[in-house]
Amino acid sequence: MAEIHPFRGVHYNQRQFKDLAGVICPPYDVISPQLQQELYQRNQYNFVRLEHNRELLQDTTTDNKYTRSAAVLERWLKQGVLVADEAPSIYLHDHYFHHGGREYRRRGIISGVRLQEWADNVIRPHEGTLAEHTTDRLSLLWVCQANTSPILALFEDEGRQIASLLSKQEKSPPMFSSSETDGERHKLWAINEPGAIKQLCASFSAQPLYIADGHHRYESALSYQRERRAGSSAVSGEEAFNFVMMELVDFADPGLVILPAHRLVRGMSKAALSELAARLKSFFEVEELPVGKADVWGQIDRLLSGGDSSEVKLVLLGLVEGRMLRLRLRDLSAADQMMPHFHSELYKRLDVDIVDSVIPHELGRSGESIAYSYDGQDAVDRVLHQEYQLAFLLSPVKAEVVKAIADAGDKMSRKATYFYPKAPAGLVLHRLD
Repeated sequence: MAEIHPFRGVHYNQRQFKDLAGVICPPYDVISPQLQQELYQRNQYNFVRLEHNRELLQDTTTDNKYTRSAAVLERWLKQGVLVADEAPSIYLHDHYFHHGGREYRRRGIISGVRLQEWADNVIRPHEGTLAEHTTDRLSLLWVCQANTSPILALFEDEGRQIASLLSKQEKSPPMFSSSETDGERHKLWAINEPGAIKQLCASFSAQPLYIADGHHRYESALSYQRERRAGSSAVSGEEAFNFVMMELVDFADPGLVILPAHRLVRGMSKAALSELAARLKSFFEVEELPVGKADVWGQIDRLLSGGDSSEVKLVLLGLVEGRMLRLRLRDLSAADQMMPHFHSELYKRLDVDIVDSVIPHELGRSGESIAYSYDGQDAVDRVLHQEYQLAFLLSPVKAEVVKAIADAGDKMSRKATYFYPKAPAGLVLHRLD
């Protein structure tokens, strides 16, 4: 099954950087142009320059955002901004963050994981990939020859053996700590004692891993491995390019927070809205409820979290002025007809997949567009402020459902889950050369 390995991590020089808060960054896929600018200004050594360098109008095939990232990596290594650990290590990472008015801690271990083809069913996905994003990460891999940010993956810690091992490691002072920035802070330890590494590696040898976030990075790592193998006359299987950096988190970790991606719609004509209203009534029991003057999202959140957890429940805001619609799926068999036949029964019962299969039949014909928000309050506000016409508000997918979908060999709709927050880039870098 899964094979994890220690590696000589590259990280910021502890002598120069006592606090990582100003230099780490989110992974590339959540760095907007505005955030990219903020990160550039935050610190001249912010890791965004490696993870997601700026695009310029004068970019060429030999001078572009990827080659500039590679140049930064080489320069920072020469300057001692980044240094490599002497001993191969597995890294313990405690990620503290705020959500819903309380602080959480998500505990993960960052290690190298042997790449295996999807068909081997050892590394299991729960959503598909887009070629554009995979190509982007593959281009960065080729010039930097490094994993700049970890894939977030999940495992089962039966008997809490791994948790017990990690608890012993945290008794020593962390290699790095960060102050709080953007509501998050971090602690990082390097585990390099041979006995502890052996125990950790053995703990994963009988189980698969489930990708939570980073499907495109895994896909690009597979492509990179194939290309490197094809270009080598002799391959032992132990070369660094046969591994990818992952942060591994227990399914039962109390800090594992999954947010739904609420669907926002605009650009619908009056005729299309009328058709959608009729269509909803053919699939759902529709209950109209008044929209309060305050705490609209609080009302909706209570509706989504109440009642039978196995029941398909959605809330639609914006279709009827001054009202929210609670939608309960009436006819499972009718909904089934709207979905591709190859999907599992579990897929066909998920709120997000029902929305993406049933609702869009009224979209995409006259310039309508769909956007996504992981913040329920934000989604509600965008409709109330008439930035969008409709918001389909969803319940979060549970971790056990993610596992069941992956075990069934199925994949959810795109933008079905958001494992919050993203694992940062810049704590540790995994070189492949």
